[in-house]
Amino acid sequence: MREKTLAQRGQLSALVREAAERLSRCGIEEAALDARLLLEYAAGITAQDYMLDPFRELTEEKVLAYREAVEKRAARIPLQHITGVQEFMGYPFKVNEHVLIPRQDTETVVECALEKLERGMEVLDLCTGSGCIAASLYLIGRKQGKISPESRFDAADISEEALETARENCQALGAQVRLIHSDLFESAGGPYDMIVSNPPYIRRDVIEELQEEVRFHDPYIALDGHEDGLYFYRRIAAGAGSHLKRGGWLILETGHDQREDVSRLLEAAGFACVQGKKDLAGLDRVVMGMYNK
Repeated sequence: MREKTLAQRGQLSALVREAAERLSRCGIEEAALDARLLLEYAAGITAQDYMLDPFRELTEEKVLAYREAVEKRAARIPLQHITGVQEFMGYPFKVNEHVLIPRQDTETVVECALEKLERGMEVLDLCTGSGCIAASLYLIGRKQGKISPESRFDAADISEEALETARENCQALGAQVRLIHSDLFESAGGPYDMIVSNPPYIRRDVIEELQEEVRFHDPYIALDGHEDGLYFYRRIAAGAGSHLKRGGWLILETGHDQREDVSRLLEAAGFACVQGKKDLAGLDRVVMGMYNK
């Protein structure tokens, strides 16, 4: 009888090495990292556990669970859809096929909003998806003493499934955010002191060029910025004035090549102090302006 290999016996280091090689062959860029993260998800082995004893052996049941998770990732299912969670601004957010997976790029929006946030403000998050912007803004704002009984946070989305996911996240994290089923401003109230949004902004001709994980697993409605990628910026710029207080801020995530176009839209709609902000990669990521009409 042939002796089992270390991976077949369930040895951690051998399993992770085998998984990383499998994922790498399938074109996964961060194959080694994903292999370790899947181990934590499927077998409960944290990075510290792995470092302390990389030669321990898993039970057959856990080996099977791990290999099933690895095969899902090899099929280009996003890691976050396998684990069901994505960290954003230090908080765990539930994700699924109904919401855009939160990106680190979007943290720049929250950072800009936190700079403007003050006690008693009323804030609206459009195209909320998982609720990551509204919830993290509320939670961090509370830590910073910027939330008072008069503060109000609303979050709107056209997708009822996305709103249900956002509701679960807000409840789990203790973020007091009111969820609104709305096509942008359609059912929104106001006026608000601040409106934030990460709207769909990918040009339709670019969507087919995106990674498989994005193209096939993020909801199309959360990606589609129509022909030129500016469709939702036009609508938001045109409607924001009716829902902002004078001196209120509009803070938008943009694609790295959209700063000038979105800035012009805000200026034409009566916004002053229009400015941009780069993300950690040094790319243009946020355009914001103060409503001054």
